[in-house]
Amino acid sequence: MSVQEEIKRFTAPDIQARKGGEPIVSLTAYHAHTARLVDKYCDVILVGDSLGMVMHGLETTVPVTLEMMILQGHAVMRGSKRALVVVDMPFGSYEASKEQAFMNAARVMKETGCGAIKVEGGRRLAETIRFLTERGVPVMGHIGLTPQSINTIGSFRAQGRDEKDWGPIEDDAKAVSDAGAF
Repeated sequence: MSVQEEIKRFTAPDIQARKGGEPIVSLTAYHAHTARLVDKYCDVILVGDSLGMVMHGLETTVPVTLEMMILQGHAVMRGSKRALVVVDMPFGSYEASKEQAFMNAARVMKETGCGAIKVEGGRRLAETIRFLTERGVPVMGHIGLTPQSINTIGSFRAQGRDEKDWGPIEDDAKAVSDAGAF
């Protein structure tokens, strides 16, 4: 009889507990093969909505659908064993209301088996993030460069390069953290 060592998948609380400690390694994957290759080196694998541009030739992330994210999130889960898999919530799947955000986040988690979802936005999403986390949905916050906002900001450009621009970004970071995002 052989004894196999159980592989424990990282969770959002595991990642959150490392704040200020050991660096976290995170990479993006869109399918099982890449997830299998990077899993042993990563703490977090992000299934980003950038898959629309990288895999489907879209000009932005805006046209990415919830179904696309679920399909690729499920594939990444099949390819990984150890890393926390975080699936991006695509544009239009969480902004209308906190209830819409919960229904779609729950669907993503149920259908993919992922350990967390990611949403773009700072202070404006704090109430939604709190609603999600209070209902058992681990949320990774995403502030600064927010590609889903390309139609309102005009381009993909780095945010906060100048000290005068740091205040709003820091306020966003504090708001999503206080709301329960990791």
